[in-house]
Amino acid sequence: MDYLIAKHRIRLTGEGTANSFARALQPFRITSTETDNDPILTLETGHQLDLNHYDFEELDSFLFEDADADCHFGRHAAGYLFYMTPHRGGAPTIYEQRYDSTVIRSNVGHDAAMYRFGLWMMYGLATIAQHTVAVHSSVIRWGNGAVMFLGESGTGKSTHTRLWREHITGAELLNDDSPIVRLDSGIPTVYGSPWSGKTPCYRNEHYPIRAIVRLSQAPHNRITRLSTLQAIGALLPSCPPAFAYDARLQDQICTTLSEVIASVPVYHLECLPDADAARLSFETIFGPNKPEPTHMNL
Repeated sequence: MDYLIAKHRIRLTGEGTANSFARALQPFRITSTETDNDPILTLETGHQLDLNHYDFEELDSFLFEDADADCHFGRHAAGYLFYMTPHRGGAPTIYEQRYDSTVIRSNVGHDAAMYRFGLWMMYGLATIAQHTVAVHSSVIRWGNGAVMFLGESGTGKSTHTRLWREHITGAELLNDDSPIVRLDSGIPTVYGSPWSGKTPCYRNEHYPIRAIVRLSQAPHNRITRLSTLQAIGALLPSCPPAFAYDARLQDQICTTLSEVIASVPVYHLECLPDADAARLSFETIFGPNKPEPTHMNL
C-alpha cells in the first residue's frame, strides 16, 4: 500500500492490517490516483538477508526498549544497514538500503514494534536529502501555526503540551513524539506522522512552525530566545542520534536546521509543570491576549 508522510510517498509491504502500527498508518494511506509522485521509499519485506554477507562498519548501537532489542546502525560497501537483535533470541531483523536506490530490503517478521522503528529509521535515510528530518518533540497546533517542544525524555514535553491544551483555548496536539520537519517551498513546516510514542495521535496535518522551545525543569518560569549557535545546539540532540555518526547525514541535518532557524525563533523555557509556564510560552510566541484564530490546515 502507498502512504504520504510529509508529502513523501512511500510504498510498503508487510505492514499488516490489525496491529497498532497499521492503524497508525491509516490516516496517511493514499490511492494511486491521489498523487503522481513516485515513491521515495519502497519497503520490500520477506527477503533472505544474512549479516555475514556484509562488510559491516558499525556507526552506532543502542537499546530499543519497545521491542527489547539491541539496535545497530552502520554502513557497508554499497549502502546503509540497520538491524535489531531481540533479547529473547531469534534471528535479527535487518533493513538494507543501497546508496543509489529508493528500495529498502528487509527480512522483517511479524513484530509490529520492530517494523515501526525500522521504517522510521529508513524513512529518515530516504528523505534526509529532501530537507526533511524527524525531530523528537511534542507539537501543539494553535490556529494556523504550530509550536514544537523539545527536551530529553522525562523533562516534561508531554506535560507542557497537556498544560497548553488545558489552559490555552484552541490548542491541540499534533504529535507527541516524532513529527516530521520539512522545508515546504522554503517554509519550515511540521507534519504529523504515524510515529507518536505512547500517545496515539496520528494526524495527517501540517502547519508552519511558529516557534521551537527547548524545555528544562526549574524552580521558576523563565523563557529566553536563543542565538543562532545556541539554537543549533538546542535542536541537534533531538534529531536522529544514530545519523550523527555519519558525516554526510549529519551535514544534511545541519543544513536543514540552519534553514529552519533562519526564520523560526528558538527559545529555552526553564519551567515548573504549571499553567503559568504554558501561558508564558504562549504569550511570548503569539502575544498576550491574542484571540483564537481560525483553524485551517495548510
